[in-house]
Amino acid sequence: MAQDKKVEQITNMEDDFAQWYTDICRKAELVEYASVKGFTILRPYGYAIWENIQRIMDGEFKKTGHENVAMPVLIPESLLKKEGELVNGFAPEVAWVTMGGSEKLEERLAFRPTSETMFCDHWHNVLQTYRQLPMLYNQWCSVIRWEKTTRPFLRSREFWWQEGHTIHETAEEARAETEQQLKCYADFFENVLAIPVVPGRKTEKEKFAGAEATYTVECMMKDRKALQGATSHYFGDKFSRAYDVTFAGRDNKLQYPFQTSWGSTTRMIGAVIMTHGDNNGLVLPPRIAPVQAVVIPIAAHKKPEVAEAAKELKARLLAIDVRTKLDDSDQSMGWKCAEYEMRGVPLRIEIGPRDLENGQCCIVRRDNGEKTFVALDTLESAVKELLDRIHDNMLERARANLEENTFDLSTWEEVKEMASGRGGFARTKWCGSRECELGMKEKAGVSSRCMPLHQSGTKGKCVFCGKEATTDIYWGVAY
Repeated sequence: MAQDKKVEQITNMEDDFAQWYTDICRKAELVEYASVKGFTILRPYGYAIWENIQRIMDGEFKKTGHENVAMPVLIPESLLKKEGELVNGFAPEVAWVTMGGSEKLEERLAFRPTSETMFCDHWHNVLQTYRQLPMLYNQWCSVIRWEKTTRPFLRSREFWWQEGHTIHETAEEARAETEQQLKCYADFFENVLAIPVVPGRKTEKEKFAGAEATYTVECMMKDRKALQGATSHYFGDKFSRAYDVTFAGRDNKLQYPFQTSWGSTTRMIGAVIMTHGDNNGLVLPPRIAPVQAVVIPIAAHKKPEVAEAAKELKARLLAIDVRTKLDDSDQSMGWKCAEYEMRGVPLRIEIGPRDLENGQCCIVRRDNGEKTFVALDTLESAVKELLDRIHDNMLERARANLEENTFDLSTWEEVKEMASGRGGFARTKWCGSRECELGMKEKAGVSSRCMPLHQSGTKGKCVFCGKEATTDIYWGVAY
């Protein structure tokens, strides 16, 4: 490899996982820090990953009847305060606008930390009859939350996300929507991001401010810490009542609709980095990779036919919708290998004079470094098959990490030993009390991740107090 390769600038994850993560975010040119503290610039390569996530996820939302809308970025203070739990939950993170040009505003305006209030205000004005229900909306935008500690993708003062907001005629329909969108997220993480998840319900302490119930998909990173992947919330009719959202029901009487919201963010890119990356850089799941295959001609200056063959390979792959790049620059082969390893390109396709004579090319996989010689006339089918194999292999490795580092434990002392040592998820019994949940944080050093949807169904004792348990629960140290 060339001496100027970028991978030499990456801290080994075994030495300092946090620095390794930051190195990849910057050296792979995903983000750069902005001049305003806590804000980041999503660079073209990072944004291209987000675009692919958006495209695939948006298609899934539309299959279930959701429509995209755009709400204002500013929320009047009086509107934000109408539902007390929401404003109290977000108060420490709200950024305010107090001036309009050179004039002081009569009322402060909040930069949206989330948009439930704006959707409710809109529905108050447009909803009239049950015949308009359900209203299934989604918004792609950024929000601002004035976080104290920031890290690219994982926690920043402005981040990009999608937020779904829906209202329904009945509570049963709204609950079904909440569960449907949670499953949509779980499927997306597994089938697109190659990340297995633990779906479950958040505790009362950890649920979204103002929600009756919050559901989550929890992921495990390579350092065996937890990351909340996406959440889905059931609100009942609490927000509808607070914002006077009503409709004429089938009995011609005024009723309050039942509401949900659900969201996922650019944090998913952070999850991809920390689930799949290695000491050479990104390892991108093929379905979101901006470049799925890079074609590199070798010794093309000696044999012009090689350059033409490389161009043809690129054209053939583009024709079957494989996102392909041709690198015929004068950079060294070592530099190119390091560059595309850093960027996590799933496949590197090399073709030189000898390959051309033999009617073949060499394909190198990013996930495991495996080389395959492929006949040129089978290129399309071989590449499609390899991309699927890469996804499956990445998912299998991530699932092994999750399963091998999830432990069934029975005492808080055991959980503490796990958390302070190897790390991972502790799956225990819990009585459901807030006191025991706070005790686990204080004594064992872990937070509740979720009460899994798939319960063991067996009786047991609470991991903290020893009383009869009511549920299985996952604990871990989280980002």
